[in-house]
Amino acid sequence: MNDYQKPVHWSDSKNKLFPHQVGFTCPPRDFDASPSDFLRMAPETVGVHGRMLHLPSYTHQLSQRKENLNLLEEFVECMANNGADVCGQVGSNWVHASGLGVEGIREYCEQLSETYETPFHMAGYAMVEALRELSVDKVALNGVYHWPDWWQGTAGFLKEAGFDVVWAGNFVDQGWFESQEALNDCIWCFDGDLARKSFEYIATKAPNVDAYLAIGMSNYRRDSDGLAQRFVSLEVGLEKMLGKPLITHDNALYWRLFKTLGLAPVTEQGNLLSSLKD
Repeated sequence: MNDYQKPVHWSDSKNKLFPHQVGFTCPPRDFDASPSDFLRMAPETVGVHGRMLHLPSYTHQLSQRKENLNLLEEFVECMANNGADVCGQVGSNWVHASGLGVEGIREYCEQLSETYETPFHMAGYAMVEALRELSVDKVALNGVYHWPDWWQGTAGFLKEAGFDVVWAGNFVDQGWFESQEALNDCIWCFDGDLARKSFEYIATKAPNVDAYLAIGMSNYRRDSDGLAQRFVSLEVGLEKMLGKPLITHDNALYWRLFKTLGLAPVTEQGNLLSSLKD
């Protein structure tokens, strides 16, 4: 039995650097933009700390997620010890790679949250929660750079959660790259207009869905200065083009974190994040 107790001094606000403290973790081989993206849209009362998972032999295999799920518990305990109010896990594949299933992941997040007295949210399950919040049924899934077993795993996880995945495929399936190897060579960072072009393509394949989805944490370089941006920075324009909500693993995770904190973004965002201001 785990008899963990969160250090009592964190319950006194005067001992905290920020009124709202958020911990992020990401896979072992990614310098992740999520802490920066989240902080840019958050009220100034929010502080963010990131902690990469340490796994020197990591090669992005799904089996490695399952084998090292315990690293997530280590992360939550570390953040709880240091006064985090909520924790977020970046990396959409961990939920389906775990083999726990949708209900098992819900219970896993709940168990860690209760044990370490700090709410814990996973990006892959946050997308399910967001879609349920919006009463979405039919979806089309943009698999972006994900290898086939990655995006197929996400599609299966969404189907298990009760959603009708009308269309799914990555940038190779959409015709933007000749092979997965050529796609991998981009290291998940692409020309700025590919975000728009890929969703224009998907909209022709699945025009009658309730929402469009994008998985993972792909980046698109802004034409003006080459700055890499994720879908959360592009969602307002993409939703205007699509005429439907755009739910991604970045905006879903940020929505869940803000919701737990009882806060909303101070920046202009898309349908999901803007719902927190209602």
